[in-house]
Amino acid sequence: MITNDLLKQIQFIKEIDKIKYIQRRTCLLNSDRPENDAEHSWHLALMAIALSEHSNKPVDILKVIKMVLIHDIVEIDSGDVFVYDKSKSHKNTEEEFAAAKRIFGLLPENQAKELIDLWKEFEDGETDDAKFAKSLDKLEPLLQNFSNNGGTWDKYNVTYNEVYTQKKSINKGSDTLWEYAENLLNESVDKGILKK
Repeated sequence: MITNDLLKQIQFIKEIDKIKYIQRRTCLLNSDRPENDAEHSWHLALMAIALSEHSNKPVDILKVIKMVLIHDIVEIDSGDVFVYDKSKSHKNTEEEFAAAKRIFGLLPENQAKELIDLWKEFEDGETDDAKFAKSLDKLEPLLQNFSNNGGTWDKYNVTYNEVYTQKKSINKGSDTLWEYAENLLNESVDKGILKK
């Protein structure tokens, strides 16, 4: 039976297809093709499955997967802001919250509330689940830039200190992943693909 809820869910599914068109600055591993937000979210979901044992605290893996799959959907409305862009504000939470309410609001009320709450939890980054999810979100572009001999670091003259400052919070979700990331940053400097 075709219900009103089903029609809302289909409308949401059609709307979120737009995330496939949101281009990020980082490129796929070992590639010069920019990643899109859908690829990024998918990659984080699989990283969550593969790396969950490295979380500092036990996490609800399904909740983490949901968070990383939905965290960038707001960029359908707000666009992607490059993390090292000094000319733009990275505190566009009002605009992003309006996008979250609009996009998730296409769903039936109970589903909309669940996804808005999950999105806010990720953004706040206070729970163990959100800390781990955010760690993955910070680790993935580091892996990409390393694999691409500096990638966006080189292209946009990003320094070691800028990357270190941006990535240090990985340790909030995983000391192990932060140790790995810090070693990768130092190796990047040694290889000459990140300026200290």
